[in-house]
Amino acid sequence: MPRYKLVIEYDGTPFSGWQRQANGPSVQQSVEDSIEGFCGHPVRLHCAGRTDAGVHATHQVAHVDLAADWRSDVVRDASNARLKRLPVSVLRAEIVPESFDARISARRRHYIYRILDRRAQPALERDRLWHVPMRLDHEAMDRAARALVGHHDFTTFRAAECQANGPVRTLDRLDVTREGPEIVIYANARSFLHHQVRSMVGCLKMVGAGRWPEHKVGKVLAARDRSQCAALAPPCGLYLAGVDYEDAAPK
Repeated sequence: MPRYKLVIEYDGTPFSGWQRQANGPSVQQSVEDSIEGFCGHPVRLHCAGRTDAGVHATHQVAHVDLAADWRSDVVRDASNARLKRLPVSVLRAEIVPESFDARISARRRHYIYRILDRRAQPALERDRLWHVPMRLDHEAMDRAARALVGHHDFTTFRAAECQANGPVRTLDRLDVTREGPEIVIYANARSFLHHQVRSMVGCLKMVGAGRWPEHKVGKVLAARDRSQCAALAPPCGLYLAGVDYEDAAPK
């Protein structure tokens, strides 16, 4: 059975998350149904990183095995023809070796988080960023973020229901920048704990708002205590923005 790598983008607002589940529509189910509609047999998608309800993706990666050897452009276009009414799109499809696994083969995942820090609420992107109705000090946030970069026990930033084997991760990048009217936070690592990015952003927002001193972020990391974390940043500002694989440019 040929294996296909898919690059998928989606607006997570109407979905209960990536993973197929009983309590609402999911991105996985939507794409699986679209593929089954043209290939004529059940399929199972495996993704690089599951996203929660309301979280978006500009570059999710998944793989799927099909019974027939379809042209890659046919897989892309036939899938999209059945997704037209949903905010999901297959950007690319390509045949890959059977050894490729969207999750296991991934070497780095890239997330971005968008904050609009102005008094007026957004009219056009209400569900696509976090609206904070006050000016944040993004430079203080960026300085505070440096305490989190590196190899650490991230228990403080880990969801209680996280299924990872342990809390230790290596965070390769956590940068806070101002881009036009927005603050954009970039986070890169081989893997993340459940709610790790949203937890870190919630703490950095406290610094930007002047409610925490910069050094407190390092202290809550060292505490290894979930109760020390600030409130989670909402899911609407988070995007899975890329996945890197061995011997390949960032994708």
